[in-house]
Order: sequence, then structure tokens, then C-alpha cells
Amino acid sequence: MQKVATAPLAVTGGDPAGIGFDITLAAWAQRSALGLPPFALFADAGALAERAATLGLTAPIARISELSQTATVFTHSLPVVDVTQSAPTRAGHPDSANGAAVITCIERATAAVIQGHASALVTNPIAKNVLYAAGFKHPGHTEFLAALAERHHPGQTFNPVMLLSCDELRVVPLTIHVPLAEVPGLISKAAIIKTAGILDAGLRRDFGIANPRIAVAGLNPHAGEAGTIGREDEEIVRPAVEALQNKGLRVTGPHSADTLFHAAARETYDAVIAMYHDQALIPIKTLAFDRGVNMTLGLPFVRTSPDHGTAFDIAGSGAARPESLIEALRQALSASQRRAGVQV
Repeated sequence: MQKVATAPLAVTGGDPAGIGFDITLAAWAQRSALGLPPFALFADAGALAERAATLGLTAPIARISELSQTATVFTHSLPVVDVTQSAPTRAGHPDSANGAAVITCIERATAAVIQGHASALVTNPIAKNVLYAAGFKHPGHTEFLAALAERHHPGQTFNPVMLLSCDELRVVPLTIHVPLAEVPGLISKAAIIKTAGILDAGLRRDFGIANPRIAVAGLNPHAGEAGTIGREDEEIVRPAVEALQNKGLRVTGPHSADTLFHAAARETYDAVIAMYHDQALIPIKTLAFDRGVNMTLGLPFVRTSPDHGTAFDIAGSGAARPESLIEALRQALSASQRRAGVQV
């Protein structure tokens, strides 16, 4: 088993009809200029080669059997742990017949990280609706990774938390892919306290922030304006913030979301807990649409991902930009180094 600090990153190809192949090839092509860490891709090597040809890229692809080969191969070829698909890939045309291979790539890459053969997991985007026909039974990528962690750690339960980050902002949505009408019923004091605890630990461990400052957004306009615009902020959010403060965490709120994300406000905290999906994702995608990173806290390994989807409409066209994946690779490296006790 390699030391985690020096092991390569394990990257999954995501849906082969999406832009995962495009941006991975583009990132590898810039490896030297950007000083990217060695990584191996879990994907169908033949389908990847076809995409490289479609894009007009000169990218030698090397099938590897052991991740220990990655560093040597990476200098001249893109290392690939070959996972054979059931059907040919057409860029922009997802095929549920390849869902099983996509799932296998995630399973094998995750196992490699947990076993110490890779230092961190970086996942390219998947399309859940495509995977459901292949037996995928999880609400999303993150929940699947938590289930895999529990598979490898029998008897343990993990509570994954989605952190979206860029240089300017870190934000966690308390509720994610649920209808807006259901959000108020899903917000609870316990959920806020649990999420804040996981976020505080993640900021310390993975970002090296010794005493994190966490701001909690209110649910309602003006954070409820003392209860005159909804009672949730006074009856749920504020008591949760006070309980966290009593535990010694540097947490403030509820804050009015409409004044929480401008430049001066961002200087007052290290991360925000937002109440729902768009409250979190609109500001970060406005600030860094091509640079945002999705990092999962609360798992026993480091996982990052580009903060965008499969983009089937531009797959194979050469229009996909790799910046978010590049930042995900860098963040995965720095977080895994911190966990291994390496000075970053």
C-alpha cells in the first residue's frame, strides 16, 4: 500500500456521453504547464481514445493494471484503468446500456482510495436518470459514495455534506435536490447543528482553517424580519445557531441572504450554510461558474468534483472548459495532503 500523501488521484470518467472525457483530456494536456498532480482515469479506454480523436487531441492513452504505475506513465500518457462499456459511445447521446460501467468505475475508484492506492477521489459528472435503468438506487452521486463508504466500513454511518467552493466563497446547502415547497418542512434545529459540525470539522481538516467562522443564512426574506415574514428563522434557525455557539463554534445568524454574498460580507466568514439549493448555488455559480468545486465532507476519504453537469449538448464539440475539473484536482490534492499531515 502506498502512502496516501504520494499516491495518485483516482478520477472517474462520469457519463461517457457527457463532457467528462473532454475535460479530463484537456486537463491532462495541461498537466505540465499547470503542475497538476498525477491521476489515473477509471473509464473505457477505447471510448476515451475515440473522444480524443473526435476532439483532434494528441493524447496517448496507457492502460494500467496498478495505480502504482500512474506517476511513471503520467508524464507521457494518460493512465487509464480500463472498465469496458457494453455499448459504443456517441457524444451527447447517453445510453443506459453503459450505466453499469459508469457505476463500476465509481465503485472501483472509491475502493482504490479507501484501500490507500489512491490519495483522493475526483468524480466527473453523471446523469442519474441514465443510471436508474442500470439499477442505481440512490438520490445522487454523493449518497452513493456514502453507501460505498459504509460498505467498506461495516457498522459505521456517514453523513455526507455538499460543500461548493471557489477562491471567493464556500457554501453548503442544507437541503439540496428537493422541491422548494418541501424545504421549510425539512429544516430542523438538529439538521443545522449536524451540518455545521461536519462543516466546521471539514474546514479545519481539509482547508487548514484553525478556527472556522460559519455564517448561517435565514430561510425567509430578511431572515424573517423578527418573525413578521415567517417564523422558521426565529423558531428553528436562531436556536440552532445559539446551540452551536454554546458548543464553542464560531457560528452566526440567521443572516439575510440578500446581503450575505457581496465582497465585504464574504470577508466576515469562512463558509455559509444556506437553507436550500438555489440560495447556495446561485451566488457561487455567479462568482465562479467555470471554477467552482463540489467537495463532499463527512466521508472517510477526500472526494471532489467539478461543479457542473454532464453538458451533453456540448460533449465532443471542443467547447467544454476544464477549469472546474482542474480546480477539483488541486483541491483533492491539498485536502489529501493535509489529512496525511503534509504541509500545504
